[in-house]
Amino acid sequence: MTKNIKTLIGVFCLGGMMLSTGLFTSCTENDDTVEEYANWQSKNETYWDNLYTTTQQKIKGGDTSWKIILNYTFQNQKQTTGSALTYRPENYIIAHVEQAGTGTTSPLYSDSVSMHYMGRLIPSTTYTSGLIFDKSWSSNQFNAATSRPVHSYIGLTYDAEGKPTSLVDGFTTALMSMHRGDHWTVYIPYQLGYGEKNSGVVPAYSTLIFDLRLNDFSHPGVKLKD
Repeated sequence: MTKNIKTLIGVFCLGGMMLSTGLFTSCTENDDTVEEYANWQSKNETYWDNLYTTTQQKIKGGDTSWKIILNYTFQNQKQTTGSALTYRPENYIIAHVEQAGTGTTSPLYSDSVSMHYMGRLIPSTTYTSGLIFDKSWSSNQFNAATSRPVHSYIGLTYDAEGKPTSLVDGFTTALMSMHRGDHWTVYIPYQLGYGEKNSGVVPAYSTLIFDLRLNDFSHPGVKLKD
């Protein structure tokens, strides 16, 4: 979920997890191998447009468990011309509230967070439930009693080599909209994820889907609890 795969805590590295060889292999006349991510950009754009439209309809119908959230970089923008500010579907993330927490405040860009997460892609040729490319717990299923939360900065920071690193915009937007104890399924368009380039095992143009649980957050200078 980081723009620079290497992070302070190292757990966001996407290399190798749940990966088999040949994920990006193309078909040839003499090879029966099926391409894992054929027409991937088109599939992801169609998936996102359908999800966005369906979510709009659910919200209009009174379903409060779904949220469409503007990317944090666009929030609080002020109109400077005569025309109203407009945004495209890919300028938003979508969240489904699996369980609402008891918190009443949300993290700031400068805060640190304690969380659990699992990231996957939309279904592909082999991975019919979507490739799981990263997760914070080691077992097959999340267990609150045994899973240790991950700590991370929300905003820009620097790794051990002094290189800048940050979470992708969509993930940052989700965290800054959540409360302590919230459990969401978060959908991130590729424009707010890893964009048009491969990132580790995540191919270009990938919609990211996260099972995300916010345990806690703290302001700068305050140590997070486990």
